Amino acid sequence: MPRATRALILVEGHRGIGLRYVQAAQSLGYHPITLSADPARYDYLAAESVETIRVDTDNLDALIHECSRLRATYDIAGITGFAGDDESIYATVGKLCLHFDLPGPNPASIEQCCDKFTQRQLLAEAGIPIPAYRLAANAAEVEISAAEIGLPVILKPVIGSGSIGVRLCSTVDELAEHTRYLLGEKYPWLSSPK
Repeated sequence: MPRATRALILVEGHRGIGLRYVQAAQSLGYHPITLSADPARYDYLAAESVETIRVDTDNLDALIHECSRLRATYDIAGITGFAGDDESIYATVGKLCLHFDLPGPNPASIEQCCDKFTQRQLLAEAGIPIPAYRLAANAAEVEISAAEIGLPVILKPVIGSGSIGVRLCSTVDELAEHTRYLLGEKYPWLSSPK
C-alpha cells in the first residue's frame, strides 16, 4: 500500500511570513494545508494554490473535525499556527497536537502565559522577582493602583500580544487618558477587561 502524503497543517495564515512557512514545508517534502476562518485575508494562499479549508478557527471541535477528515487522506506530520491580535492560537494548536498525539506546545502552559496577571502570579510563586503590578477593572482601581505603585507606570490590558494597548504613563493625565482609551470604545477588547 502506498504511503500517504505527509501534510503540515497551518492554522490561519500570516500576511508577512505565511508564504515562507508554506515554501519551507514544501521544501521539506510536506503538503501544506491551511485552515482559516477567512482564507481571502491571505493573498498567497490563492496565488500559490495552497490547499485551504474554510473553518471557524475559534471552534476547537470544528478544527478537530477537519483534521480528522484530513487524516483519512494524509499522514499529518504536524500542526502549527500563526498568532493574530492575540496568542490564543498557540493554545489551540497545542490542544490539536495533544488530541492527535503530535508534538506541540503544552496548551495549559500557553494559556497561563497569555494571561499576564496569571503569568505574574506564577512567576511570583516561583520566587522570580517581578515589578510591582496590580489588576484593575475600572478607572478608580487604575488610579488607586498607580498611586500605590508610584508613577511612572505601564498600563496594559491583561490579555493580548504585540504590545497592543500598552503605554508608559508618566503623569496622572496620561494615566487617565490611556485608562479611558482602554476602557472605552476605541480599544478592541479580545476579552472583557479584568
